[in-house]
Amino acid sequence: MTVIETQMRSEISEAPEAVRRQGEALGAILPVLAERLLRAPPQLVVTCARGSSAHAATFGKHLIERYLGIAVAAAAPNITTIYHRRLRLAGQFFLAISQSGMSNDIVEQAADARSCGAVTACLTNDTASPLARACEFVLPMAAGPELSIPATKTFIASAAALARLVAIWARDAALARAIDRLPDRLAAAAGLDWGGLLEGLAHARSVVTIGRGPTLAIAREAALKLKETSNLHAEAFSAAEFLHGPVALVSPRFPVLMFAPTDAAAAGMTELAADLRTKGAAVFITSAQEHAPDRLPALPPEHAEADAICLIQSFYAMVVRLAAKRGMDADRPRHLRKITRTR
Repeated sequence: MTVIETQMRSEISEAPEAVRRQGEALGAILPVLAERLLRAPPQLVVTCARGSSAHAATFGKHLIERYLGIAVAAAAPNITTIYHRRLRLAGQFFLAISQSGMSNDIVEQAADARSCGAVTACLTNDTASPLARACEFVLPMAAGPELSIPATKTFIASAAALARLVAIWARDAALARAIDRLPDRLAAAAGLDWGGLLEGLAHARSVVTIGRGPTLAIAREAALKLKETSNLHAEAFSAAEFLHGPVALVSPRFPVLMFAPTDAAAAGMTELAADLRTKGAAVFITSAQEHAPDRLPALPPEHAEADAICLIQSFYAMVVRLAAKRGMDADRPRHLRKITRTR
């Protein structure tokens, strides 16, 4: 199978239109949800998700904590499904994210949160799914069918939808405008050439991905895709966390892929990259500066949160090529199915 023939590549190209279409799909429901949350502000937001959706939840955590100052925690569904312990969520905001809306543990956790008095919402690509029926508010991803097993456009659609929600909830016009411009920027991001990274990873056995702030979720998503599509072990860290032990892994044979944010966290990431180079690391870092060392091209900065979403689109375009170079079928990773049911 050639790169051009992959379903994954086709779906990556569909992401800009999915984000554009989503604005209309969410136009009626987001203001209602935001008004509910403003009328009775929660003290805590609890997210519930798996896989790529969990990385979208990490992105949502950054947005909600930064723009609204509300702590966000990830639920462990087994507390409800295995240990049968109810969480005290009355008056809090429970947000489930699932492309299919079919995973039993997420559905059960959502239903329990609603029965406990939480405001419940789900972000899903299937608005008729069991998860949608379990929640009070249903937020459509509007990504359209996604047939390739690795999620790409549904991750991007999830991240964009979370940014739309936070923009309305926090009444942040700059964030709202950035998401309105996102479709065109995603199309441009997919065309950036990350060929240098392609060569750097073709024969690698293990990789570290690093992000901070809005790009931590991007680093986690990239690590998952390297595993899924290319059978390449990858582990994600925040830039700060990496220095608390994992930096001992650094060697010339261990590539480090850094997703640099374009906000206040950028300086620390640049300093870390320079430090890792002195330790002999094979560093690749995103940058809009043409002459930056070890550069993976990025679009000129516009808005940090939207910039982060564009980085994963550039990565997706590269990773399809990497899978082909390593002899893998990106559409059908071994041992995986499109819908995974856990409890």
